[in-house]
Amino acid sequence: MDFNFDLLAQKGLSLHPAPAPVGSYVQCLRTGNYLHLSGGISVNGSEAYYGKLGRDLSVEEGQKAAAAAILNRLAVIQAELGSFKPLTKIVAVNGFVNCTPEFTDQAKVLNGASDLLVELLGPGAAHTRSAVGVPSLPLGVAVEINLIAEFDPALC
Repeated sequence: MDFNFDLLAQKGLSLHPAPAPVGSYVQCLRTGNYLHLSGGISVNGSEAYYGKLGRDLSVEEGQKAAAAAILNRLAVIQAELGSFKPLTKIVAVNGFVNCTPEFTDQAKVLNGASDLLVELLGPGAAHTRSAVGVPSLPLGVAVEINLIAEFDPALC
């Protein structure tokens, strides 16, 4: 899979170094031809989104938060594989949205991550997805995303 760094720059976004875990877990675990990534929060370098959707943040800000979280996860994939060339598929994305009980646009918020994945990586990044509203997330962030990706070990 080719990563479109030019499009990333055109969107005014950056891929920052993979963050270190903030707890007793690993960011990424290889099993067979799959990468299982832990939840990554809506912080990508100095870009960070905190608060609740439906109270502190709009859907559009939530989409930016989801994009920051997916860039956070892409940095982990790049660190694990050395590049995006071995990546063959984004299999599943699971997103958690910090929101008020009345907020029902979790799927729209997660489109910020899903759409960016397909734009940057192409059709192989189309994936299954869950979008779940939760009453709180670590550090008060707006969005957390974990994912499963497939890769070709021969290309690593």
